[in-house]
Amino acid sequence: MNINFNKNTDGLVPAIIQDVKTKNVLMLGYMNKEALEKTKASGLVTFFSRTKKRLWTKGEESGNVLHLIDIKLDCDSDTLLVSVNPKGPTCHKGSDTCWNEKNKASFGFLSTLEDVITSRIENADTQKSYVASLFAKGINKVAQKVGEEAVEVVIEAKDNNDELFLEESSDLLFHYLMLLQAKNFKLNDVVSVLEKRHTK
Repeated sequence: MNINFNKNTDGLVPAIIQDVKTKNVLMLGYMNKEALEKTKASGLVTFFSRTKKRLWTKGEESGNVLHLIDIKLDCDSDTLLVSVNPKGPTCHKGSDTCWNEKNKASFGFLSTLEDVITSRIENADTQKSYVASLFAKGINKVAQKVGEEAVEVVIEAKDNNDELFLEESSDLLFHYLMLLQAKNFKLNDVVSVLEKRHTK
């Protein structure tokens, strides 16, 4: 790894810290050669603190360390992407990230949809919400609906109408997300099982 520490006059390069599991950016720090060497040697992410004017291992006082997983260099050889497994919140103000965001796994729109389902279930307005009304009928009804939608997907898969196949697939996925929540799980729990299988 040929890092250009001389591009800036202070000998520092930006180090973007990313959670290896959630892929969320946790913070931005700066490293010089010594900080990078200590990070690799100790397995704990270490920066050069521009305010303290010394090497600073994240969490050396709070205990909220960043366990090193991997380091990648960008195309200009002057910025690091550091994959970590964080222990506790990253920000010194107590939040998960330095942007005051929760460090949870995101699956794009599916995560948004999960939040909508959760909100509808919690509000329990069975008159206005299909989700709330189905959920109020109990887990057996939710599970039955998943089964019905799965059959519809199989039927449409055997035909040649791609639009109907995608519509039924969407219905199946939507109701499956509901079933997961009825069982007190989220999509991330399923992904974790798949990841464990993949590593075997």
